[in-house]
Amino acid sequence: MSTSPLTCCINPSILSADFANLEAELARISNADAVHVDVMDNHFVPNLTLGLPVVARLQQVSPVPLDAHLMIADADRWAPLYADLGLASVTFHVEAAMAPIKLARELRARGSKAGMALRPATPVEPYLDMLPELDMLLLMTVEPGFGGQAFLDVVIPKIRRARAATEGAGIDLAIQVDGGITEETITRAAEAGANVFVAGSAVYGKPSPAEAIESLRANGQLAFTRDRAADNTPQD
Repeated sequence: MSTSPLTCCINPSILSADFANLEAELARISNADAVHVDVMDNHFVPNLTLGLPVVARLQQVSPVPLDAHLMIADADRWAPLYADLGLASVTFHVEAAMAPIKLARELRARGSKAGMALRPATPVEPYLDMLPELDMLLLMTVEPGFGGQAFLDVVIPKIRRARAATEGAGIDLAIQVDGGITEETITRAAEAGANVFVAGSAVYGKPSPAEAIESLRANGQLAFTRDRAADNTPQD
């Protein structure tokens, strides 16, 4: 799973897939950079989806790497068990972690990339010093729990601040956004500095999910690169 800060990645969410045919649904997105697996426990968020046994089986059959987003309570206990499955990336919510730095290090030690997620109203500033401990920062652009929500533009300034902090510190960190990603909102998020995009209905709701992935990736890359080039233009 490539998550270079200069490369835009599309991680379709299987929350929008047909749960009765998940292996076939994974095959439809084989050109994705990763598949986003939403794990919800009906405690941290008011929804219940998948758990360890199902994710373990998905790991065995998926043609692309798994990017697990744990919207669960007691992340310190459960997140390492998902890393033990061999997932490419495991993301926990900072609001559900007692010791986020320790947890991020443990995920890396177990072979997964370490991601940390923030709800829309959670400020990024208290966590800037720990960004070197992470491989990816997930900034939610909807309230976690359900797919199909509208993109929250209020998160755009937070994306900009997070990207400015990583670039200012020279940190090799991917910034992921999740929620309400469409052909239109991906441009705004990419211009702000996000480079990994979780898309549900914008992929699985199209006649050809594979073509939707290519289109989203191209639009995101164009906007991200254009904005970086503008930032680096010499001023008179």
